[in-house]
Amino acid sequence: MKREMTRRSFVKESVLSSAALALAVNSRAEDPAKPAAPAPAEAAGLPKGRIGKLEVSRLILGGNLLTHYTHSRDLKYVYALAAHYNTDEKILETLAKAEAAGINTVSMHNPEHPISLLRRYRKERGGKIQWIICPTAPVEPDMTKYRQQVEDLVKDGCEAIYLWGVHADSLVAQGKLDLVAKAVEVAKEFGVPSGVGGHSLEVVKACEAQGVKADFYIKTFHSHSYPTAPKPDQIKGPYNEFPGYWCSDPQATMDFMKTVNKPWIAFKTMAAGAIPPSTAFRHAFMHGADFVLAGMFDYEIADDARIAADAIARNKERARAWTC
Repeated sequence: MKREMTRRSFVKESVLSSAALALAVNSRAEDPAKPAAPAPAEAAGLPKGRIGKLEVSRLILGGNLLTHYTHSRDLKYVYALAAHYNTDEKILETLAKAEAAGINTVSMHNPEHPISLLRRYRKERGGKIQWIICPTAPVEPDMTKYRQQVEDLVKDGCEAIYLWGVHADSLVAQGKLDLVAKAVEVAKEFGVPSGVGGHSLEVVKACEAQGVKADFYIKTFHSHSYPTAPKPDQIKGPYNEFPGYWCSDPQATMDFMKTVNKPWIAFKTMAAGAIPPSTAFRHAFMHGADFVLAGMFDYEIADDARIAADAIARNKERARAWTC
């Protein structure tokens, strides 16, 4: 007997059909014949190295996205998009996800509001993530402003300090290596590891040549194998937003860093998003970086931690021995 289809019976059957479809999909997703998902980074074990007395995960959470500075070239809307996505609460969640994935260190410069969130994460959420911070105060002969920012950061619990690469690039270009050395010594006076950052390879070369007592370097490193990479005639300086590059000579960086027996944190390894992490991390670790500093949104962290752990495991023979 043919049954009449009423609105109620139609809705009921639609719901039942949807439920059945969902069960079927879930059943396929859980098919035991399929390979298991990769183990979480915390289970696989994200490797660590040492900077001074600090034990640091070889993948470090970068601060650019947390400070809403995205290096998005001429796509200006991305800055507002990042700011709307990375709310205060989302930043606190991001720090927690990083720790859960085995990333135990964050590195950034020191604008007041993002630093206040790092404080909140420790005080309100019980966070343990370590800070490697570069003060942005001017580096002047009396070092007054710079010293004050270093002191404030150390009082907040900052575990390591480095000279901001923007400052270091400029000081070395002006022949003011004495101020670079002073900045390094200021942080050491407060008992924390003290490093030097830079986009220009000349920064590392000058520090090594003149015996600046940096404990570590933070140096840009990425290949030029991406569609918007600069052409040789477009490389005018250590870095440039248009075209987007932050390591002007990857081969020279690779070659010189082989001679440096200090921990090297490579940053801008993805050329600010132009290179996928699976390629970027492997390239950095294969060619000598001891650590990779990467900006990550919260939803990228677990995958990036697994990618980094895999890249390290695959690079048994490196172009540069591990220094830490």
